[in-house]
Order: sequence, then structure tokens, then C-alpha cells
Amino acid sequence: MAEVNLNKSEHYINRELSWLEFNYRVLQEAKNNKNPLLERLKFLSIVCSNLDEFFMIRVASLKDQVLAGYNKPDPSGLTPKKQLKEISIETHKMIEQQYRLFNRSIVPNLKNHNIYLLSKDSLNKEDVVFLEDYFKNVVYPVLTPMAVDSSRPFPLILNKSLNIAVLIEDKSNEGEFIFATVQVPSLLPRFKELPSGDGQSKRFILLEEIISLFIEELFLGHPVVCSYPYRITRNADLTIEEEEAEDLLVEIQRSLKNRKRGSAIRLEIHKAMDERLVHILKTALEIHEGEIYYIDGPLDLTFLMKLSSLDGYDFLKYTNYTPIIPKDFIDSDDIFEIISRKDILLHHPYDSFDPVVDFVKKSSLDPQVLAIKQTLYRVSGDSPIVQALIDAAERGKQVTVLLEVKARFDEENNIQWAKKLEKAGCHVIYGLVGLKTHCKVTLVVRMEESRIKRYVHLGTGNYNDITARLYTDIGLFTCKDTFGADASGIFNMLSGYSDPPDLYKLEVAPFNLREKFLELIEAEIHHAQQGKKAKIIAKMNSLVDIAIIKALYRASMAGVKIDLIIRGICCLKPGIPDVSENIRVFSIVGRFLEHSRIFYFHNDGSEEIYLSSSDWMQRNLDRRIEILFPVEDEAIKHRILELFKISILDTVKARRLNSDGKYVKIDKRGKKTLDSQNYFCRLAEKEMKKQKKEKLNPVLEPITSSETIREDIIIEPKTS
Repeated sequence: MAEVNLNKSEHYINRELSWLEFNYRVLQEAKNNKNPLLERLKFLSIVCSNLDEFFMIRVASLKDQVLAGYNKPDPSGLTPKKQLKEISIETHKMIEQQYRLFNRSIVPNLKNHNIYLLSKDSLNKEDVVFLEDYFKNVVYPVLTPMAVDSSRPFPLILNKSLNIAVLIEDKSNEGEFIFATVQVPSLLPRFKELPSGDGQSKRFILLEEIISLFIEELFLGHPVVCSYPYRITRNADLTIEEEEAEDLLVEIQRSLKNRKRGSAIRLEIHKAMDERLVHILKTALEIHEGEIYYIDGPLDLTFLMKLSSLDGYDFLKYTNYTPIIPKDFIDSDDIFEIISRKDILLHHPYDSFDPVVDFVKKSSLDPQVLAIKQTLYRVSGDSPIVQALIDAAERGKQVTVLLEVKARFDEENNIQWAKKLEKAGCHVIYGLVGLKTHCKVTLVVRMEESRIKRYVHLGTGNYNDITARLYTDIGLFTCKDTFGADASGIFNMLSGYSDPPDLYKLEVAPFNLREKFLELIEAEIHHAQQGKKAKIIAKMNSLVDIAIIKALYRASMAGVKIDLIIRGICCLKPGIPDVSENIRVFSIVGRFLEHSRIFYFHNDGSEEIYLSSSDWMQRNLDRRIEILFPVEDEAIKHRILELFKISILDTVKARRLNSDGKYVKIDKRGKKTLDSQNYFCRLAEKEMKKQKKEKLNPVLEPITSSETIREDIIIEPKTS
């Protein structure tokens, strides 16, 4: 066989276009009328919030590259300028589809269930009287109209704020007009419920519609020609000079202020906006025509997330699912005794996150616990874990918290927690210079019978009790000495000036994790070349790293069978003749956000399974503190293999990637209907019923073929 050049651009998918393909898959879930109606609103809201972050970070970065004169193509052959052009084409298409769906499907379906989104032009007299009172007493006092003229410059328009552009007649100069802008207050509810009259329907109007209805009240004596909403997205990619910063918290807080006033990179306006207003905004914001998005409907559909939580409409939502407490934690209140018996795996959100919270809480109260050490990346606003750490410090325990204050868009929240933790007496570390600490580790040091025993929790996801109900992640409890020693070594490295330690079980980025992954892939290549069975299965959020992709290509060319389950970005092209014919790529987008990172290598029959905080991305492998840890318990290995099998057999929420970079639905012909997330929910529910009825939790046998899948829990999603 002729040698294949793996550097060819046609072998790679552009990272940004791959991300847009992911957001299209989210949009498909909003379009899917088999999803409950209010859940479709959530997906539509997520499409919008995803695009906001994409523009603030990814598009902003590309614009910076263009302005700096950087024109080197990426592995797919696209220069930054070409990428911006392709992104503009795709995002304009996406937003057009988004609003077509909103106007033609979502709004009519809401009406069918007596839920109405009204415009100012569709109000009756009683509505106007009701809103006039609300405007005068609640809205008006908060508003600040700002005119622009020779003595008043164009004001700073905050990132992602919703505003109303107003054109006013200049009474002192006939035929001339004055521009003014009004910010829609973000602290007031985005929509107001109107009296229904019949007591059965729900009627809402958006805040910007209310302001527009009474806009002349803000410019008394000056006739308003027209008013339209607009919204800008700014560059929010923080530049933090860590090397020169005396206080990292102060430096981050300074940079956060800049995020609000970064350069404008996108302008969203109502499609009917007066051309004079468009021209003024374009000029003042220094926006090009291609960066303007003409919107046929309400700007900023993230309000749909709040609307989707309407009370009294459970029949338009997913059937409520309550995560189960695994039997191990029901049989005993002594969490240390439970972990001492065996390694325990938790598969969130199907398994409850409560044992993880209880682990920290009980450690904070236990008089035998001497120290608690934990890494935190993203935590909830009212985190019970952080509160437990504070309680532990106040009880005199040694508490060390590595709180990553550079976690994007969680900086402010994490800074506040850092200050509270320090005030309570915790040792707070802000991470290493130049590296984000993204690993998920909790270490509890306990005195037992005159000896120290270490209990460890390792995870693929954040210590966040809120997202643990929405994200699929894996957590592992263990008290094995080797894992405890490794956890201690990692914390010593993070808190002091210790060199990267020699570890027994864990691999750590950026020191040796990349080498470990490449070594595992190379081992499968070696087995395949010897004519032995060779198999790789990997589940992650994103696959971007070119060295890893090339290794996978070489593995495929050697005959290794590779299945990849990748939720988001995938720069690898499967199905390329003589390159990636043995690689399949699947993506699952459903009720829960697929977030776990799991890696399987057949290893000539001595199967190895690893869990990790890391995706196969350069930033994870080279610029973050990440961990990879092995699964050693055979029962847990069987459970993870079942997870892989069910995910790959998904025919409802899975998509398969073609070699052209596009995702297609799974061909269901001759296959069972299987929604993997629904399957795991039903499986957990059945196990919980068994616990209640039989007071036992039988070990789930590994699934070896599609015929042995539990037929009674393979169902279609609930329809609206």
C-alpha cells in the first residue's frame, strides 16, 4: 500500500465549522416534534446562548488574528479570514432557520395550548391600561434614555444587553433627526404576564415591547419617528497577564470589566429597522454589513429557557426523573465504610450526585478526618460542597481548595467563593501560572486505628450539584493506597513548588497525558499489525488535537476498529478510503448534555478502561492540569462497556458523522428503537423499584449483543 500523506487538508474538518454542526444538532432537537413542546423551547434557547459564547470567544479570536495579519491556514486549509467568511454564511443560515422554527412552529404550537406571546400591536384596550400602570410604576423609573448629539457621544453599549434604538425629530432643525438609545433593564423580568380573562390561557408580552409601546413617554415634546430593538455581541476573550500579575484575583477582576466593552463583533437588529438607524449603528459600532443579523422575531431567544419552566404544564415537559441513590449508599450511613468495601462508580445524572456532596459534608463533620483537599472548576451559586468546606475549616480541619478562577464565564462566581473560603480559614490556591486546573479530584485524609487512610473521589465532570442533574458524567470513589498516594502527590504539586511526581495510577496533563494516550493507541496498532483483534472506543466532548487524530488514522490504516462518541467538535473525518475506513463517529444530543470522558483499549484481550477530565484537545493536553485514571474493578468495567454499547446502538438521539463533515440520523431499518439516555433513566428507575420491593440490588450483567438489551425499557421519547 502506498504511503498516505496525513497532512493533507482534506483529511480534517475545521474546528469552528464542526462546532456549528454541533449547534445544528441542538437546533434539530428544537425542531423535533417528538420532544415535548416546552423542552423544544429549551433547545432553541440553548442554540442562542451557544452562539453568543461562540461569537464572544471563537469569532472574536479569529477577528483578532485577521487584525494582527495572521494568515496561516488551519489543518483543514482555512485561513482565519476564510474561516470568518464560512462562519458568517453558516451562522446567517442557522439564525434564519432558528426564527423560521420559532415563528412557524413554536409560536403556533404554544397558541394551541393557550400560551400566547403578544406584540404591542395585538393588545386590547384593557391590556394597554394594565401595561401603562406597570410601565409607569415599575419600568419607567429604571430607564435611562440616552440621546446622541454634538455634546453627547455615542454611549457604551454593554455586551449582550438588549437595547432600543430610537429616531426622534429634531425640532430645532427641520428635516433633521436625533438618535437615542434605551437599554432594556436586565434586572427586570424579560416578559410580563397579562390578565387572561378566561383564567385558562397564559398571555405574555416582552419587556422591549412594553417600552416601545410607551417610548414617547421618554422623549416628551419630541416626536418619535420609529424605534426598534438591537443587541450587540462583544469580544469577551480575556487576556490575563498572569506572569506580571501581583494578585491574580485583581487582574481577573480588571479583565472582567474589559469584557463588557470589548470590540463589537456582531449586531442583531429587527429586520424592519429603519435604514437610518441601521446606518447610525453600523458607523458607531464599526460593524461591517456581514456582521449584521436581521432578525425576524424577538432578539435574544434565551428568554425561552425561563418561559419553558411555566407551572401547570408538566404534560409539555419531559417526564420528571429523579436520580437514584445507589444501593451501596442506602445500606449504610457510614460513607467511609462503604468506600472501604470496594470501588464505587456513579453515572450521573442517572445516579444521584448526593453521595458526592455527602462525602464532603460528612468529612467536614467527622472528628477522625484531618484534612480535605479538593479541586473546583465550576460550582453552583449556592454550592453545598463549598459550604461544607467552609464548615470543615471552621472546625479546625486542614482544608485546601484549588479554585480555578480562570474558568471562563465563571470567574466572578469563583472569585466570590475564593474570598469566602479564605475568610473561613481554607488554604485557597488559584492554580498554576499559564495553566488552568481542570481535573476533578477530592482527597479526604482520615485517622483510623493509628494509621492514616486516604479516601478519593475522581470524576469526569465538575463538582456542581446543579449541572450534575443535567450533564452525563462519571465519578469514582476509591480508598486504594495507590490512588490516595497519587492524589496527595498531585495536590502537593499544585500547592507548592513540587516537581510533577512519579505516580502509581494517574496520568497528568500537561506532563505525560498526551504521551499516555499515544502509547495506548500505538499498542493497538501493534496488536493489529500482528493480526490480533484491536479495538478502541472513546467518548468525549471534543476531538481536535491533530497528533491524536493522526495516531487514530494510523490505527485505522493498520486495521484497528475505532468507535468515537463525540458530543461536540470533531476535526477527524471518518470513512476516508485507505485512511479512516475503520473509524465510526457518533454524536448524541438529547435531554442531558453528554459530558463524560471514557476511553477503552482492547489491549490483546487484557481490556483497559480509563476515565478522564480531559478531551482530546490541545488545550486539555498541553495547557491544563488534567488527569486520566484507570478503572480496575471488573464489575465497573462491565457497566462502562454496557454504557458504550447502548450509546452506539442509539437510533433516536444519535447522529453519525460522514466524511464530508455532516451528521446524519441513524438508519433505523432493521434496528430496535433505542434512546440511550431514556434507556439509562428507565434502567435506573427499575433498579430503584427493585431496591424498594426486594431490598436488594442485583448486579447488572454485561450486555453482549443487541438481542439481550432490556426490551421493556427501549421506548420512544415522550411526545407532546
